[in-house]
Amino acid sequence: MKNEITLNPIGFLQSDLKQRYETPRQGVLAKKSSSIINLNSKSNFEQAVIDIDGFDRLWIIFQFHLNETWKPLVTPPRHTRKKVGVFATRAPYRPNQIGLSCVKLDKVDGLKIYISESDILDGSPIIDIKPYLPYSDSFPDVKTGWVKSGLENIYQVIFDENVTKAAGKLLTKENVNLLRYATVQLEFNPTDTTRKRITQSTKKNIKENQFVLAYQKWRINYVVDEKIKKVFITSITTERVKPI
Repeated sequence: MKNEITLNPIGFLQSDLKQRYETPRQGVLAKKSSSIINLNSKSNFEQAVIDIDGFDRLWIIFQFHLNETWKPLVTPPRHTRKKVGVFATRAPYRPNQIGLSCVKLDKVDGLKIYISESDILDGSPIIDIKPYLPYSDSFPDVKTGWVKSGLENIYQVIFDENVTKAAGKLLTKENVNLLRYATVQLEFNPTDTTRKRITQSTKKNIKENQFVLAYQKWRINYVVDEKIKKVFITSITTERVKPI
């Protein structure tokens, strides 16, 4: 029996998700995302996609191409602060760098497959594509281990106008997408200060619901309304509390 398996990409993904911190926890959370699978030419893939446009969703098997190492234990971003085995998670730090994502199929144009609700990074090698079949792929009543809850616990992240403008300047000048970063980090458990990036604000005359999210030299200041499950991003500052 061979100890090695050789996989050749059938194409590559084109997406506006460039950095790992931009990707949502699951593709279904990326409602506004759009990506293109560019299939390789001269491989008869024009025939391979015949009748694929009859499906609403596809399974995409791809490579976590930015990860060079794997971890047997990882800390999941949701639901628990305890490390669990990587095989009990969907973390990208896997022995064979293989990812699996169920995406929405929008249209097919020759060797271009347009998809949305994807959590796959730009440039990811695509290994295979298969149709999603609800009768065999969906088991809504099964146990989900340490994952105790689903999308009912999601928070809406809202940005002040000044924050949107400041983040736009950062994206242009430094290629840092703080809007997407804040959304991914705060749409679940925005008040969990056991996470290394979140602290409660130490400013004077503050309320208990004011927090700070850190990313490199930037600080994202926000307020949480637990009753209506909304996070309000009020400002972006640097480490020295200088407004951007």
